[in-house]
Amino acid sequence: MMEDRLKIFGLFALLGFMAGIIARATYTDFIPWVMLHFPTIGLDWVLSGFAGAVLTVGLVMAWAYITSTTGSTEK
Repeated sequence: MMEDRLKIFGLFALLGFMAGIIARATYTDFIPWVMLHFPTIGLDWVLSGFAGAVLTVGLVMAWAYITSTTGSTEK
């Protein structure tokens, strides 16, 4: 039981590590490239994309909470 939890913890740690690497590469390489090749994309587009991402995550979390089964005896 404890080994399974450690495996899951390790998996999430690995996913977080990879997400950090992708975020760093996006910030240092991809965003400057996009701004160079598509100069019409400004801060308002970036903020709109961020707002859309936050809204989507919030809606998915609400959907998961609403559709979850409460009182389930399954493990």
